[in-house]
Amino acid sequence: MSQTLSLSRKDAPRPLDELEAPPLTLGELTWRRFRRHKLALAGILVLFLLFIYSFGGAFLYTEAYSNFTETALRLQSPSAAHPFGTDTIGRDILARTIYGGQISLMIGLTAVVLETIVGILIGAAAGYYGGRHDSLLMRFTEAVFTIPQIFLLLVMAKFFSGRVPNITVSGRTFSGSVVVIIVIIGLTSWPYLARIVRAEFLSIKENEFILAARATGTGSRQIIFGHILPNSVAPIVVCATLGVANAILSEAYISFLGLGVQPPTATWGNMLEGAYNYIATAPWLWVFPGTLIVLTVLSTNFVGDGLRDALDPRSRTM
Repeated sequence: MSQTLSLSRKDAPRPLDELEAPPLTLGELTWRRFRRHKLALAGILVLFLLFIYSFGGAFLYTEAYSNFTETALRLQSPSAAHPFGTDTIGRDILARTIYGGQISLMIGLTAVVLETIVGILIGAAAGYYGGRHDSLLMRFTEAVFTIPQIFLLLVMAKFFSGRVPNITVSGRTFSGSVVVIIVIIGLTSWPYLARIVRAEFLSIKENEFILAARATGTGSRQIIFGHILPNSVAPIVVCATLGVANAILSEAYISFLGLGVQPPTATWGNMLEGAYNYIATAPWLWVFPGTLIVLTVLSTNFVGDGLRDALDPRSRTM
């Protein structure tokens, strides 16, 4: 009796709207998987607020005010006039974290763009052409990969320090060291991505639709950028997302040591320079910029984890 009842329930007709529901597109399926990752959603919200803080705050404080020094106000604790306190030469820390956030986020995003371009080009060429091209490019990649990135950053930043003039963009003057840091981070972070792209190309180029494209006379450039690369976008997006956090951390490392972005241009990293001398007496010097770095890195990593799960074709999460 129970078996008959269970079978009748299983075979019961489904609602008409459920039977006629169209299949989910790739974007809808990816979003459905991504939104189940609560930490990733929280990461997006925090990143959105950080962008509003860094770029929207410019409407409240001018860059001149963030660089204005008044030694009579040095090391003032947080107050109504200076919510984040002042630094060792009387500059307002709240204003400096706003403009410093713009530079830190810009370094993270632009360095990742450069890293992604170089990694895709080298990985795609190695994976698609194979043979001597693969051997040569991968040996070069492994050579760059074995060099400690922080050591290379320190050496190159020291070598180019003061050799690049300041640049002016949209009325704002940036230290030339900003360009140096972006280029150095971008050109030292691509090996990991290149190996991922190579692996994807080696796998996809043997599929039937690629063999059919070759048989019809499609050129190598069209196959690489029109057929294989779009099917490799998932790991590239995840790697690029996580690369933003690594770029911001790398800039903070070398700026903390005094070899990063040079004053008067502020970043969250160079605001920490010398703050270790006031860990107990003036904790606001490191608490606020340090907290912003931590929030940015954690949120970016959470978003990267969510994208990795959402774009994984083997995932069964609905």
